[in-house]
Amino acid sequence: MHLISSSTIFLHFLTLLGLGALVSGLGSQCSAPVTSGTAAPSAPFWMEQIQHQGSAPFNSNPGGYQVFRNVKDFGAKGDGVTDDTAAINAAISSGNRCGNGCGQSTISPAVVYFPQGTYLVSTPIVSYFYTQLIGDAKHMPSLVANPNFQGIAVIDADPGWYVNQNNFYHSIRNFHIDVSRMPTGASATGIHWQVSQATSLINIVFQMSTAAGNAHQGIWMENGSGGFMGDLVFNGGKFGMWVGNQQFTVRNITVNNANTAHSSIQQVYGLWNWGWTFQGVTINNCQVGFDLATGGTTQDNQGVQGEAIIDAVVTNTPIFVRSSQPSNGALRGSLVLNNIKLNNVPTAVGVVGGAVVLNGGTTTINSWAQGNVYTGTNANGRFIQSNIAAINKAGSLLDSSGRIFGKTHPQYANYAPGQFISVKSQGAKGDGQTDDTAAIQAVFDKFAGCRVIFFDAGVYVVTNTITIPAGTQVVGEAWSTILGTGNAFFDYNNPKPVIQAGTSGSQGVLEISDMIFSTRGPTAGAIVLEWNVHDPAGQQGAAGTWDTHIILGGKIGTNLQANNCPTSGSGGNNCFAAFLALHLTPSSSAYLEGLWVWTADHDLDQGPQVDIYTGRGIMSESQGPVWMIGTASEHNILYQYSLVNAQNHYMGLIQTETPYFQPNPVPPAPFIPNAAYKDPSLGPGAAWALAVSNSQVILVFGAGLYSFFQNYGQACLNTFNCQQQIVNIDSGSTVAIYSLSTVASQYQISVNGQGIVPNSANRAGFAQTVTSWTRS
Repeated sequence: MHLISSSTIFLHFLTLLGLGALVSGLGSQCSAPVTSGTAAPSAPFWMEQIQHQGSAPFNSNPGGYQVFRNVKDFGAKGDGVTDDTAAINAAISSGNRCGNGCGQSTISPAVVYFPQGTYLVSTPIVSYFYTQLIGDAKHMPSLVANPNFQGIAVIDADPGWYVNQNNFYHSIRNFHIDVSRMPTGASATGIHWQVSQATSLINIVFQMSTAAGNAHQGIWMENGSGGFMGDLVFNGGKFGMWVGNQQFTVRNITVNNANTAHSSIQQVYGLWNWGWTFQGVTINNCQVGFDLATGGTTQDNQGVQGEAIIDAVVTNTPIFVRSSQPSNGALRGSLVLNNIKLNNVPTAVGVVGGAVVLNGGTTTINSWAQGNVYTGTNANGRFIQSNIAAINKAGSLLDSSGRIFGKTHPQYANYAPGQFISVKSQGAKGDGQTDDTAAIQAVFDKFAGCRVIFFDAGVYVVTNTITIPAGTQVVGEAWSTILGTGNAFFDYNNPKPVIQAGTSGSQGVLEISDMIFSTRGPTAGAIVLEWNVHDPAGQQGAAGTWDTHIILGGKIGTNLQANNCPTSGSGGNNCFAAFLALHLTPSSSAYLEGLWVWTADHDLDQGPQVDIYTGRGIMSESQGPVWMIGTASEHNILYQYSLVNAQNHYMGLIQTETPYFQPNPVPPAPFIPNAAYKDPSLGPGAAWALAVSNSQVILVFGAGLYSFFQNYGQACLNTFNCQQQIVNIDSGSTVAIYSLSTVASQYQISVNGQGIVPNSANRAGFAQTVTSWTRS
């Protein structure tokens, strides 16, 4: 007779619920798993109540520097009457942070927190470099522009202080932003968002005037290189978004207007881009859904080159998409539409002046494209404005309504402070010097699955693999950093994970948000993040990362900076950052949103460019489902993305850059090929942006893949030939690529290592754009 303990019965019950992966995380401290919040409805957001022990260890005054700032501690009232502008800006700028004249710096991070309330402002709230502005996620605060507001926007991410393509590390979440009190003729703007990678707008409602002829707008963006935004609502205004940026990913936006059909309201005005992907769009009662400035043919007059829209519902809107000029062989305005449901939308695609390219009505557009399309190994593209074959999507990637699945950034809004455990309260130091390996692993071993594990702001040095059990929820503060270093990660012939997310074959919830994983070189054998966990049956997206990044070199504490890794290459072996940045193993699934994998091309603290070596970017062997939403991978030696024996991936929009120093050395140098990690055969002279081998049902819905340099020189831009090949698909893979923009790669797509699609046929502006490539 076998006796079964009550704990065994309990764990079996969890397995039946799809929570069996919590088993590996249940330790001696667990009485019950964390599956829902216990906070009272009236209680403030947990972030307001927990003890804040975050530090900036490389700040000149680490003991006195304050990372977490509550705006009310700086005098803000939030009463809807008092002008809180000065108090809020003091909360942001306090501590000699990276503002005017700084450019960029990683030594002074900050979380600026807004409790519930209504904050009246009269001039812009200026978001400094390396700042998270976070409102109470339970009771979202309002930022209200007073009627006499003066300035560019309620929140300004760049008053002219930062280089547009390097304006990293900004996040804004959980706000109502209201400009409706301003005069209807004023260019009232919610957020000026001139930003680049590692940036996010999340869970924001914009309230603008609904009066006919008003000039209000939710977001204004004139430049940059981003980025991700999602879960946004725009009410009223002339423009929900007026945007120009190299590339961006937008997920789940809603535009509502209660005014009459005579109001001149547009959901998105596209000023210029190389490629944008919109996933999940709802438009109600607008005049124009997407208004696109097309036709630019030079670097200074680019226009919108690539727009990809998937899963939209548009209602009572006369025109869904309108371009400023007709598209043809020279002025393309590449456009891909997929799963677009129109309700009383007379024109699906039109041109300023009234020409109709695609009739609307009450109908569904399955798949439609405008631009140059290619198939297989045929180098001759066709310019089309017509339906295309249905885009193949794995069912595991879709939600119950048939859309590409999406999951908002976990914030644990209803959780109580007691449901969190601080790693610093358990002995980790996060001081950038102490070896925190044992302390961090002990926290995971004891508390995974029964507490949300909170990494107070800091830099946590580890010298051996940290295993995060399936069943774990991890939250950082101002991008808390885990920094792998030491002999365990030294040998590129014996690579080893710094962070191991789950163990092989594990299953369960695993959520990581607001973290950075990094190395202190030389670490040629580091696999920075090995991802093994698979989400439980019936729980899509349960295993993933949000606003979490892999940053290698170019910042203080990494030993991979300009003073020891100059562009001369004299740093040699001391400048190895990693073997592989992110590995999705065969049994894993992953939801990756707003992920930036960056081997530094320049020093964020010292300024100059650097020579730093990471062998590989993102490698996926996952059988899926994998969602890569707003991901980027840059400056890795062999490849930025490699899919090998993979299945069922959605990738939109992916962004890459080739190492600036290539072809000096020629890849794979200074690494050597590794058969165990299935390195692809290399194109001549430079890294692959995307290599796909023996992989099935792969959907790339938007890609910006760039090569700007040859050995730090840019003369190659004038000949459109900084590298010869950039994307390679083998004949054993089923891949579809839509809205692909490349820069200065002679061939935009190769099959089995042979260049197929020449960029000479697809030039329109600075980048070169292919609307569609499919196997057949």
